[in-house]
Amino acid sequence: MGIGHYLRAIGRGRYGARAMGREQAAELFAQVLAGEVSDLETGAFCIAMRFKGITPSEMMGFLDATQARLARWPATRRPLVVLPSYNGARRRPLLTPLLALLTARAGLPVLLHGCQTETGRVSSQAVLAALGIPALSAPRLIADGELVHADTALLCPGIKRLLDTRQLIGLRNPGHSVVKLMQPGGGAQIVVSSYTHPEYADVMTETFERLGMSGMLSKGTEGESVADPRRAIQIDGFVRGQRRLLQAKQPGVTADLTGLPQAADAAATADYTRRVLQGQLPAPEAVERQVAHICALARELE
Repeated sequence: MGIGHYLRAIGRGRYGARAMGREQAAELFAQVLAGEVSDLETGAFCIAMRFKGITPSEMMGFLDATQARLARWPATRRPLVVLPSYNGARRRPLLTPLLALLTARAGLPVLLHGCQTETGRVSSQAVLAALGIPALSAPRLIADGELVHADTALLCPGIKRLLDTRQLIGLRNPGHSVVKLMQPGGGAQIVVSSYTHPEYADVMTETFERLGMSGMLSKGTEGESVADPRRAIQIDGFVRGQRRLLQAKQPGVTADLTGLPQAADAAATADYTRRVLQGQLPAPEAVERQVAHICALARELE
């Protein structure tokens, strides 16, 4: 079928390109996910969208196509916390697994999903493996108080293929944003999402609102959705699309980061995470506040 007519519209640069409607975006993305377009067309799509930028309608269309192909998890008793982890960490210990485990300890079912998208970074999957938590091989019911993690290829092979193009062309593409908004659960769910560049904050906010999603949105810590332990960032919450401010940004940097390791490798991060869970070290206050916000959102959905 081909996507050449779409590429002619979106491939004219930041000021000459035309935005797609939601249905058009869904049709294009469906072909990309299904592998119905050539590698050359896929690369052209990635580069064109990188320069043009993404609109809320396009984001929703991309999500429509993805959700239709997404592996589904059975509905959980309490709201399912969906925690995407794709960026990993380069300079600091990756605390996304700690956030997931503390949220599960608070009694919520948690699904952490992701894959390695960039070499030279420590992934949540590597940290969880060091903690002895294997990846799922198939969707299943997640119990209250349980953390499971799944590779993106299990959720949606087409999205995994699209993410892999970063290794070839060196640029992120719409797939890197779509994975942060996916809803694989069969019932109520809380999507813990983040943005890296400020222009994506408005796009993702409008997507949460117009799709009636529940979750939270904040600026990412090295691209991850976990709170930065050094500072209080702004966190917006959503309950069925209704937005509210959960936490205002505060000036200054926290000096006391007791026990946080200097090394950022998976083994050191796993050891730190284990010691926090065992009560040998305190959890970062910023992460504890994030867990409290997630639990508060869950209570509103119950």
